Amino acid sequence: MPSAIAENGASHENRDSMIKRKKVADGGSTSRLKGGYGSRLFAPFRTIGLVSSTPVPFTSIPLGKTTFQITTSVGRCLQTYDLTRGLNLVFVTRPQTPGIITATIAWRDKVFAAWGPDGSGASGIWVFRRGKKIDELEMPRGPQESIKQLLIFGSWIVACCENQILVWRSTSYEHYTTLVPSGLRTGKNKGTLSGAMCTMPTFLNKIFVGRQGGSVEIWNVGTGKLIYTIIPPSSDVGAVSALQPAPALSMLAIAFEAGPVLIQNVVMDKIILEIGAGATSTGPISSISFRTDGMGAGLEGREAGVMATSSSYSGDVQFWDLNKGGRLMGVLRGAHFLPSTKAGAVGGGINRVEFLVGQPVIVTSGMDNSLKTWIFDESPFSPIPRILHSRSGHAAPVTKITFLPSDADGADYIGKWLLSAARDRTLWGWSLRRDGQSTELSQGNIRKKGKKWGMLSSNAASEARGSLEELRAPEITCIAISLNRDGGMGAAPNAGTIWSNTRINDRKKGASDSAANGLTGWESIVTGHKDDSLARTWFWGRKRAGRWAFETGDGGNVTSVAITACGTFALVGSSLGGIDMFNLQSGQHRQRFPAKVSSKQAERLKAQRTNGNNDTILIQARELIYQRGEGKHKGAISGLVVDSINRKVISCGLDGTLKFWDFSTGRLLKETTWPPYTAITGLRYHAPNDLIALSCEDLSIKVVDIETKKIVRELRGSTGKINDLCFSNDGRWIIATAMDSIVRVWDLPTGHLVDAVRHASPCTALAFSNTGEFLATAHIEEIGVNIWSNRTLFKHVPTRPITEQEIAEIENPTVSGEGSAGLIEAAYDEDREDYALPVTAESTGIEQLSEDLMSLSLVPKSRWQTLVQLDQIRQRNKPKEPPKAPEKAPFFLSSLDSSKKENSLSKEVTVADISRISKLTGDQTRSERPFTQLLHESATTGDYTPFITHFATLPPSSADLEIRSLHADTDELTAFIHALTERLRRKQNYELIQAWMTVFLRIHGDQVSRDEKLRDALREWRSCQESEAKRLGELTGYCSGVLGFLRSGP
Repeated sequence: MPSAIAENGASHENRDSMIKRKKVADGGSTSRLKGGYGSRLFAPFRTIGLVSSTPVPFTSIPLGKTTFQITTSVGRCLQTYDLTRGLNLVFVTRPQTPGIITATIAWRDKVFAAWGPDGSGASGIWVFRRGKKIDELEMPRGPQESIKQLLIFGSWIVACCENQILVWRSTSYEHYTTLVPSGLRTGKNKGTLSGAMCTMPTFLNKIFVGRQGGSVEIWNVGTGKLIYTIIPPSSDVGAVSALQPAPALSMLAIAFEAGPVLIQNVVMDKIILEIGAGATSTGPISSISFRTDGMGAGLEGREAGVMATSSSYSGDVQFWDLNKGGRLMGVLRGAHFLPSTKAGAVGGGINRVEFLVGQPVIVTSGMDNSLKTWIFDESPFSPIPRILHSRSGHAAPVTKITFLPSDADGADYIGKWLLSAARDRTLWGWSLRRDGQSTELSQGNIRKKGKKWGMLSSNAASEARGSLEELRAPEITCIAISLNRDGGMGAAPNAGTIWSNTRINDRKKGASDSAANGLTGWESIVTGHKDDSLARTWFWGRKRAGRWAFETGDGGNVTSVAITACGTFALVGSSLGGIDMFNLQSGQHRQRFPAKVSSKQAERLKAQRTNGNNDTILIQARELIYQRGEGKHKGAISGLVVDSINRKVISCGLDGTLKFWDFSTGRLLKETTWPPYTAITGLRYHAPNDLIALSCEDLSIKVVDIETKKIVRELRGSTGKINDLCFSNDGRWIIATAMDSIVRVWDLPTGHLVDAVRHASPCTALAFSNTGEFLATAHIEEIGVNIWSNRTLFKHVPTRPITEQEIAEIENPTVSGEGSAGLIEAAYDEDREDYALPVTAESTGIEQLSEDLMSLSLVPKSRWQTLVQLDQIRQRNKPKEPPKAPEKAPFFLSSLDSSKKENSLSKEVTVADISRISKLTGDQTRSERPFTQLLHESATTGDYTPFITHFATLPPSSADLEIRSLHADTDELTAFIHALTERLRRKQNYELIQAWMTVFLRIHGDQVSRDEKLRDALREWRSCQESEAKRLGELTGYCSGVLGFLRSGP
């Protein structure tokens, strides 16, 4: 967004078309933010990676006899998936609800969502159809309570709150009545009602509501009366946790927090069946569902009577055969993650389980951010279903993100895919173009491994079974990727076992397979893991784990990884300071940094030290030369990169040193430290510019040129620990995030902080796409990844520094993209008011950063170049041949031809008349043109700014015409030279002044040679021009000398 230029007059409104920012006339000290966005450079786009991220259960609805639609909640909007399309996302609701969604229900072609209370204490129920809000329910007056469950049947809409039941008409959405059960609250934070509610077939206008004391009340919503209360079997069963009507008439399943699951005849108030599934170590039953296709029970699965139960405290689903007294048929172990009580740990537990009507399919959703469908096999019969479809995302906060780079053939991976790792030990690839293509990179058949180790055994204790999460690789802490040798789906076709340790397993097999892999490609991703000494490889094309697990040479844990640009070698840095290089094709160890010293070499070095012929470090030509085996880091490796042509390896560590290694020999070339020797926590490399950025513990960012090995920029401003940083795709910006919840953007050429925004929570990781379209951020305690659009692809960005007072607070993008902007919308957001900038002596706007700097104009280069060469362009475009007479018209067009002649004759007369009139009144019309008017006014006042501003907006042909129309008898030529001289003294619009003077001398050179007054004005202009040229020459020579001195230094 360009900075402002002060307005000198209200009549010059055309300047607003060039300038999008206005200065504060009185010169304030701070800037104020207006509009929907707080960032100059980035606009919120959307959030990816959320499927079922809240405890709100999903809701499903059949669409005819062909498919089902399943709707989940992701905070303040809903996502609808189509089952026949493989759980493909079809709708995302807009607009967002004011508060967090607490309950949902699908009915016919609509979805009802209850939300709130929000910050103002309000709540409501909105109605959506095909992702769009169409209506909302009338809420009763008075204090609002959170709605726990929604129910729609007949002509009623019922909502169960903590202490009351709200009833609406389903036809008009008008509030009908409020039912308030009797009794006081049973706990400090518990209401009268437990939240469990259902209706039953043939029970007209009746609802069944569970209470905290364990009883179930039957209410008539039409009359508003309590009809009956079902007493719990004992006083210690706890609250009612789930209610579900059975397929058999008058049968109701009731689950208690601390008691069994009862199948009760509500007409006779008699317990028909009691199943001991509630009082277990996994927690109370929170969801019950019955199979309705008449199959699944019995020894061969040919009978009806299957019930499924699940708990929000467990990731298992139990299946019960209700025939002959009831028995446990089987347990689906590890359907979802186990919940964890640790802050920021993996979310888990099942919030809903439901059999689809008339189908052998069951749907489960968990708080591990996943939605799954399972199918029962009839032949051979199995009481436990297998996975059918799955949509999921990270179940724990995201810790690392990176965009995929472009490969050797420039495939469409660039800018399309985003890799993310989280605390749930998973690695995901997210598609920014099509949500259905997003997938998790497989770590093998986890359920098969769990079965092998007895973790899914039905007779094993829950403590012994553990969690399937433990079978995955440890949490990923660093990622490196290069797609130049990725073979796609055909890479390494003979790859079998994943993550083989090349130091332990037979290496001959890897060597024999290397020739075949050379034709098909190999792994393209390397990851380091928390508290683990192995770095693991991955196939991106095959979306699965790779063959190798590279072990650090010194036994330390992996702290940093890197891949060469060619995609052949992987480097692994350890917590003990060692660096090892492996071949990705064969898995063999190739080099160590520093290089390993043999016994003979060690004896030779020892003898040299003893004789004093050679010290540890030789000094030749002011360069420090290290011996083989010397220079190992004394602390953990925190950053590791290889240059573009595999000549240098750059590493940094917590010991505060930056080291440059020879790629081929492993010898240390140079070691750099900067007082006061602060630890370096991160390193990022921008290959086109050969620059590296280092984040340090002293809250600074140092930018180093790897050719000169000197610091070229030192950026400060962060007030918290720097979590992550990255370069922009063109290397112009450095974007960093810190624990102070601020994301800052520095402009490298100027070193200015050009943008900064404050988020609600600290950002832990960020990445910039290689196409420059998007910025991705991950935040503490958030399982989604936020995507931001880059406005600067379509508009100018100033390098004016901002202050701490100008840092704006900004909200993260939404899943639905509401309130967000795409690339074009964000760039051309003209309705939004920009920052109001103060007028200071140091900052004079975008036209001139300082009065001591010679500034160019904002006029496109092609415009003033065309003006200088306009005569040549006209000569080149001049027709080479005279126009030819048109062919004789056909005989039937003779009448039209004669009419054309008459019209042309009349036109010639008219044009002649007009030309004679214009000759007589030429002086009057010429003096009324804005160009001439502004030139006369500026010559009178001495301020030529309005004239120059207007002249700069003219196209080349108009500017040439205005210069030709200058008249010497009105002192216009002299005033024009004075205007150019005045602008040259102010050191502005340098290239425009040169172009205008060139055209002026070409046209009016003869007049200047005859007029002494014009020659004096031109001598004044030439004196100013020579003085400025001399000053610029001296500055250029000084800068060249300083740069040459720095490059030739040690």
